[in-house]
Amino acid sequence: MTQRTNEFGQPIGEFLPDWQPVSSPSPKSMIGRYCQLEAFDVERHAEQLYQSYAENADGSMWTYMSCGPFASLSKFLEWMRSAAEGKDPLFYTIVETASVNAVGQAALMRIVPEHGVIEVGNIAFSPRLQRTRVATEAMYLLMKRVFDELGYRRYEWKCDSCNAPSRRAAERFGFTYDGFFSQAVVYKGRNRDTTWYSMIDKEWPGIKAAYEEWLQPNNFDAGGMQKKKLADLIEASRVN
Repeated sequence: MTQRTNEFGQPIGEFLPDWQPVSSPSPKSMIGRYCQLEAFDVERHAEQLYQSYAENADGSMWTYMSCGPFASLSKFLEWMRSAAEGKDPLFYTIVETASVNAVGQAALMRIVPEHGVIEVGNIAFSPRLQRTRVATEAMYLLMKRVFDELGYRRYEWKCDSCNAPSRRAAERFGFTYDGFFSQAVVYKGRNRDTTWYSMIDKEWPGIKAAYEEWLQPNNFDAGGMQKKKLADLIEASRVN
Protein backbone atom coordinates (compact mmCIF):
# COMPACT_ATOMS: atom_id res chain seq x y z
CA MET A 1 0.00 0.00 0.00
CA THR A 2 1.31 3.46 -0.89
CA GLN A 3 2.38 5.48 2.14
CA ARG A 4 0.29 8.62 2.62
CA THR A 5 2.25 11.82 3.07
CA ASN A 6 1.40 15.46 3.69
CA GLU A 7 2.50 18.50 1.72
CA PHE A 8 5.90 18.33 3.45
CA GLY A 9 6.47 14.74 2.39
CA GLN A 10 5.99 13.48 5.95
CA PRO A 11 4.22 10.14 6.45
CA ILE A 12 0.73 10.47 7.92
CA GLY A 13 -2.19 8.19 8.75
CA GLU A 14 -5.27 7.35 6.74
CA PHE A 15 -7.71 10.22 6.15
CA LEU A 16 -11.16 9.72 7.69
CA PRO A 17 -13.28 12.45 6.07
CA ASP A 18 -16.59 10.85 7.08
CA TRP A 19 -15.71 10.06 10.71
CA GLN A 20 -18.13 11.35 13.33
CA PRO A 21 -17.93 10.74 17.09
CA VAL A 22 -20.11 7.85 18.21
CA SER A 23 -22.47 7.52 21.16
CA SER A 24 -21.67 6.13 24.57
CA PRO A 25 -23.22 2.73 25.26
CA SER A 26 -26.59 2.58 26.98
CA PRO A 27 -27.64 0.21 29.76
CA LYS A 28 -30.26 -1.50 27.59
CA SER A 29 -30.22 -5.29 27.60
CA MET A 30 -28.52 -7.47 24.98
CA ILE A 31 -30.38 -10.70 24.26
CA GLY A 32 -28.89 -13.84 22.75
CA ARG A 33 -29.76 -17.51 22.44
CA TYR A 34 -27.95 -18.71 25.57
CA CYS A 35 -27.81 -15.58 27.71
CA GLN A 36 -28.70 -11.96 28.03
CA LEU A 37 -26.75 -9.05 29.42
CA GLU A 38 -28.67 -6.72 31.69
CA ALA A 39 -27.52 -3.50 33.32
CA PHE A 40 -26.40 -4.04 36.92
CA ASP A 41 -29.50 -4.14 39.13
CA VAL A 42 -28.76 -4.67 42.80
CA GLU A 43 -32.27 -5.78 43.70
CA ARG A 44 -32.52 -8.31 40.86
CA HIS A 45 -28.97 -9.56 40.51
CA ALA A 46 -26.88 -9.09 43.65
CA GLU A 47 -27.83 -12.16 45.67
CA GLN A 48 -27.69 -14.51 42.66
CA LEU A 49 -24.34 -13.10 41.57
CA TYR A 50 -22.92 -13.42 45.07
CA GLN A 51 -24.05 -17.05 45.31
CA SER A 52 -22.60 -17.81 41.86
CA TYR A 53 -19.28 -16.26 42.79
CA ALA A 54 -19.28 -18.11 46.13
CA GLU A 55 -18.89 -21.36 44.18
CA ASN A 56 -15.27 -20.25 43.77
CA ALA A 57 -14.68 -21.15 47.41
CA ASP A 58 -11.04 -20.08 47.66
CA GLY A 59 -11.63 -16.67 46.08
CA SER A 60 -8.92 -17.22 43.45
CA MET A 61 -11.11 -15.79 40.68
CA TRP A 62 -10.53 -12.32 42.17
CA THR A 63 -6.71 -12.44 42.15
CA TYR A 64 -6.41 -10.23 39.07
CA MET A 65 -9.51 -8.12 39.70
CA SER A 66 -9.34 -4.68 41.32
CA CYS A 67 -12.27 -5.71 43.55
CA GLY A 68 -13.03 -8.82 45.61
CA PRO A 69 -13.03 -11.32 47.08
CA PHE A 70 -16.05 -10.40 49.16
CA ALA A 71 -16.25 -11.75 52.70
CA SER A 72 -20.02 -11.38 52.92
CA LEU A 73 -23.12 -10.52 50.93
CA SER A 74 -23.22 -7.11 52.61
CA LYS A 75 -19.71 -6.33 51.35
CA PHE A 76 -20.68 -7.41 47.85
CA LEU A 77 -23.84 -5.29 48.00
CA GLU A 78 -21.78 -2.27 49.02
CA TRP A 79 -19.46 -2.72 46.03
CA MET A 80 -22.26 -3.48 43.56
CA ARG A 81 -24.34 -0.47 44.57
CA SER A 82 -21.38 1.79 43.86
CA ALA A 83 -20.58 0.03 40.57
CA ALA A 84 -24.20 0.20 39.40
CA GLU A 85 -24.26 3.99 39.71
CA GLY A 86 -21.51 4.60 37.14
CA LYS A 87 -21.60 5.00 33.39
CA ASP A 88 -17.90 4.31 32.83
CA PRO A 89 -17.41 1.51 33.65
CA LEU A 90 -20.92 0.53 32.57
CA PHE A 91 -21.55 -2.84 34.21
CA TYR A 92 -23.72 -5.64 32.86
CA THR A 93 -24.87 -8.82 34.56
CA ILE A 94 -24.66 -12.01 32.49
CA VAL A 95 -27.91 -13.97 32.95
CA GLU A 96 -28.03 -17.56 31.74
CA THR A 97 -31.17 -18.17 29.69
CA ALA A 98 -31.68 -21.82 30.70
CA SER A 99 -31.57 -21.24 34.46
CA VAL A 100 -32.45 -17.51 34.51
CA ASN A 101 -29.58 -17.13 36.98
CA ALA A 102 -27.04 -14.32 37.18
CA VAL A 103 -23.71 -16.04 36.61
CA GLY A 104 -21.19 -13.32 35.80
CA GLN A 105 -20.44 -9.74 34.88
CA ALA A 106 -18.59 -7.59 32.34
CA ALA A 107 -18.28 -3.86 31.76
CA LEU A 108 -17.74 -1.48 28.90
CA MET A 109 -15.21 1.08 30.08
CA ARG A 110 -12.59 3.68 29.19
CA ILE A 111 -15.16 4.94 26.71
CA VAL A 112 -13.86 7.54 24.24
CA PRO A 113 -16.66 8.30 21.74
CA GLU A 114 -14.73 11.01 19.92
CA HIS A 115 -12.09 8.49 18.86
CA GLY A 116 -14.36 5.44 18.68
CA VAL A 117 -12.35 3.52 21.27
CA ILE A 118 -13.82 1.39 24.05
CA GLU A 119 -12.63 -1.38 26.35
CA VAL A 120 -14.21 -4.48 27.82
CA GLY A 121 -13.13 -5.18 31.38
CA ASN A 122 -14.13 -6.03 34.94
CA ILE A 123 -14.97 -9.49 33.60
CA ALA A 124 -15.88 -11.99 36.30
CA PHE A 125 -17.08 -15.45 35.26
CA SER A 126 -18.40 -17.64 38.05
CA PRO A 127 -17.33 -21.31 37.94
CA ARG A 128 -20.62 -22.30 36.28
CA LEU A 129 -19.99 -19.75 33.50
CA GLN A 130 -16.36 -20.51 32.73
CA ARG A 131 -15.63 -22.32 29.44
CA THR A 132 -19.29 -22.36 28.33
CA ARG A 133 -21.32 -21.23 25.34
CA VAL A 134 -22.92 -18.66 27.61
CA ALA A 135 -19.58 -16.97 28.32
CA THR A 136 -18.66 -16.87 24.64
CA GLU A 137 -22.05 -15.53 23.59
CA ALA A 138 -21.80 -12.81 26.25
CA MET A 139 -18.57 -11.61 24.66
CA TYR A 140 -20.16 -11.75 21.20
CA LEU A 141 -23.15 -9.67 22.33
CA LEU A 142 -20.84 -6.97 23.69
CA MET A 143 -18.86 -6.90 20.44
CA LYS A 144 -22.06 -6.67 18.43
CA ARG A 145 -23.22 -3.71 20.53
CA VAL A 146 -19.87 -1.95 20.16
CA PHE A 147 -19.33 -2.43 16.43
CA ASP A 148 -22.75 -2.94 14.83
CA GLU A 149 -24.96 -0.74 16.97
CA LEU A 150 -22.60 2.01 18.12
CA GLY A 151 -19.98 2.09 15.36
CA TYR A 152 -16.79 2.07 17.41
CA ARG A 153 -13.49 1.66 15.57
CA ARG A 154 -11.43 -0.08 18.26
CA TYR A 155 -12.35 -2.52 21.04
CA GLU A 156 -9.72 -3.23 23.70
CA TRP A 157 -8.93 -5.96 26.21
CA LYS A 158 -6.31 -5.36 28.88
CA CYS A 159 -5.18 -7.66 31.65
CA ASP A 160 -2.51 -8.24 34.26
CA SER A 161 0.39 -9.80 32.38
CA CYS A 162 0.55 -12.51 35.07
CA ASN A 163 -3.00 -13.55 34.23
CA ALA A 164 -2.38 -16.33 31.71
CA PRO A 165 -6.06 -17.44 31.52
CA SER A 166 -7.11 -13.89 30.56
CA ARG A 167 -4.42 -13.69 27.91
CA ARG A 168 -5.56 -17.01 26.44
CA ALA A 169 -9.18 -15.86 26.53
CA ALA A 170 -8.36 -12.64 24.67
CA GLU A 171 -6.67 -14.61 21.91
CA ARG A 172 -9.48 -17.16 21.70
CA PHE A 173 -12.08 -14.40 21.50
CA GLY A 174 -10.30 -12.89 18.49
CA PHE A 175 -8.29 -10.03 19.99
CA THR A 176 -4.84 -9.23 18.61
CA TYR A 177 -1.82 -8.72 20.87
CA ASP A 178 -0.81 -5.05 20.94
CA GLY A 179 1.95 -4.85 23.50
CA PHE A 180 3.30 -5.03 27.05
CA PHE A 181 3.19 -2.04 29.40
CA SER A 182 5.52 -2.43 32.37
CA GLN A 183 4.63 -0.95 35.76
CA ALA A 184 1.30 0.28 34.41
CA VAL A 185 -0.81 0.00 37.57
CA VAL A 186 -0.54 -0.43 41.33
CA TYR A 187 -3.40 -2.44 42.78
CA LYS A 188 -4.00 -4.58 45.85
CA GLY A 189 -0.61 -3.41 47.09
CA ARG A 190 1.36 -4.81 44.18
CA ASN A 191 2.68 -3.89 40.75
CA ARG A 192 0.79 -4.76 37.59
CA ASP A 193 2.37 -5.03 34.19
CA THR A 194 -0.43 -4.82 31.63
CA THR A 195 -0.84 -6.75 28.39
CA TRP A 196 -2.93 -5.00 25.71
CA TYR A 197 -5.09 -6.60 23.04
CA SER A 198 -7.46 -5.07 20.50
CA MET A 199 -10.01 -5.77 17.81
CA ILE A 200 -10.81 -3.21 15.11
CA ASP A 201 -13.85 -2.57 12.97
CA LYS A 202 -12.17 -3.82 9.77
CA GLU A 203 -11.71 -7.26 11.36
CA TRP A 204 -15.19 -7.45 12.83
CA PRO A 205 -17.23 -8.79 9.87
CA GLY A 206 -15.09 -11.93 9.62
CA ILE A 207 -14.91 -12.38 13.38
CA LYS A 208 -18.67 -11.89 13.66
CA ALA A 209 -19.31 -14.61 11.07
CA ALA A 210 -16.98 -16.96 12.99
CA TYR A 211 -18.87 -16.36 16.26
CA GLU A 212 -22.24 -16.88 14.62
CA GLU A 213 -21.11 -20.17 13.08
CA TRP A 214 -19.61 -21.35 16.38
CA LEU A 215 -22.71 -20.44 18.41
CA GLN A 216 -25.08 -22.45 16.22
CA PRO A 217 -26.66 -25.34 18.18
CA ASN A 218 -25.51 -27.82 15.51
CA ASN A 219 -21.89 -26.99 16.37
CA PHE A 220 -22.31 -28.97 19.60
CA ASP A 221 -22.82 -32.69 20.10
CA ALA A 222 -25.34 -34.29 22.45
CA GLY A 223 -22.90 -33.87 25.33
CA GLY A 224 -22.41 -30.19 24.63
CA MET A 225 -18.91 -30.57 23.19
CA GLN A 226 -17.95 -28.22 20.38
CA LYS A 227 -17.34 -29.61 16.91
CA LYS A 228 -15.49 -26.60 15.53
CA LYS A 229 -13.21 -24.40 17.62
CA LEU A 230 -13.89 -20.68 17.73
CA ALA A 231 -10.19 -19.87 17.38
CA ASP A 232 -9.99 -21.95 14.20
CA LEU A 233 -13.02 -20.24 12.70
CA ILE A 234 -11.62 -16.80 13.49
CA GLU A 235 -8.23 -17.71 12.02
CA ALA A 236 -9.92 -18.96 8.86
CA SER A 237 -11.82 -15.67 8.58
CA ARG A 238 -8.54 -13.78 8.63
CA VAL A 239 -6.96 -15.98 5.98
CA ASN A 240 -9.98 -15.55 3.72
